[in-house]
Amino acid sequence: MKLRIALIQMHVEMGNPTVNFAHAKELMEKAMEKKPDILVLPETWNTGFFPKENLSALADDEGKETCALLSSTASRFQVNIVGGTTAVKEGTDIYNRSYVFDRKGSLVSTYDKIHGFSLSGEPGYFRMGNHLSHFTLDGLTCSMAICYDIRFPELIRREALAGVDLFFVPAAWPKIRNHHWVTLNRARAIENQFYLAAVNQAGRSGDTDYAGASLLLDPWGEDICHLESDEDIAFGRVDTDVIQEVRTQINVFRDRRPDWDRVQ
Repeated sequence: MKLRIALIQMHVEMGNPTVNFAHAKELMEKAMEKKPDILVLPETWNTGFFPKENLSALADDEGKETCALLSSTASRFQVNIVGGTTAVKEGTDIYNRSYVFDRKGSLVSTYDKIHGFSLSGEPGYFRMGNHLSHFTLDGLTCSMAICYDIRFPELIRREALAGVDLFFVPAAWPKIRNHHWVTLNRARAIENQFYLAAVNQAGRSGDTDYAGASLLLDPWGEDICHLESDEDIAFGRVDTDVIQEVRTQINVFRDRRPDWDRVQ
């Protein structure tokens, strides 16, 4: 099976959901000119990461606006959408949440970021997630993590052991740690022998310069596409035959020692 993925490396205006929703819609429509099978957006594209003074007022109430845009776009273009993340308010809680929609515009998965980035104070503003995300797009088994989650390989390995072939990582990763961004994503792809689509914010938002550097990696950890730091859209294909080739040549899942290597 071969699927074409569009990485939408978006510039996000801090604290301005109205502008950001319109811009996300514009970029998704632009990406669809090349008819990809899956669209992927970055982290917190509605508010930026993240306006501390008025986050509650800016967050999407129960994700209604996010879901309306993503669902309508998915059904209109008959495309799968991994909707990056948006700041979503439920009651008094705010979540850094991802929504995934299939080609019919149906919601197939949600995922709340599990690991809060303490350096930014994220755990003090967002409620952290408590479940993994496991879903299927066009018959391909998928999962995801969000930004800082990529530093916790146990989480990703747990999903790989469940049979994931394509892993998504939406992020708002700063330019100052770009080397970590690329290295960690490449390591996760190599050690778990799956395709990995990592989509970052671009440019300057608030006080932070973002790395961009969105990339699609094959199960060998090689670049299929790799963007620079500016806003852009990249396209790349995944091929399930390559996954089988890699896992046959170096069969880490057969050779692992569950008595020593198990995830606690």
